[in-house]
Amino acid sequence: MKCETHITARYAETDQMGIIHHSVYPIWFEAGRTDYIKYAGITYTQFEKQGIMLPLTDLECKYISPVHYEDEVIIETFTKKVSFARVTFGYRVILDGKVMAEGSTTHGFVSSTTFRPVNIKKAMPDFYRQLVDSIEE
Repeated sequence: MKCETHITARYAETDQMGIIHHSVYPIWFEAGRTDYIKYAGITYTQFEKQGIMLPLTDLECKYISPVHYEDEVIIETFTKKVSFARVTFGYRVILDGKVMAEGSTTHGFVSSTTFRPVNIKKAMPDFYRQLVDSIEE
């Protein structure tokens, strides 16, 4: 399963060189991840109502080519890896069919009250199965 999030690069996201600043990519990854989870049939709000949070434990980004103001990019989001307590999402920033950046984020499934790990396979078996079935490298 892949999800595509369409974003038009905003002027405020550019740096003095006229390209999208490196700090913007994690924000775009978050937008893609939020859409991906909705596409999988649940929202972050529903996770939180069930007492589960997904804090970030790792972030990677490889910048390949610059993106400029008003470029219309696609953030392609997919599952790279999943365990009972963690999930790693992959991202590709695509412009006109070309990968401009790629990266990943890893998140833990934790209790919103104790911040202790939650076994997502037991807590949300359908969501867990969907993640496992959609793993892509």
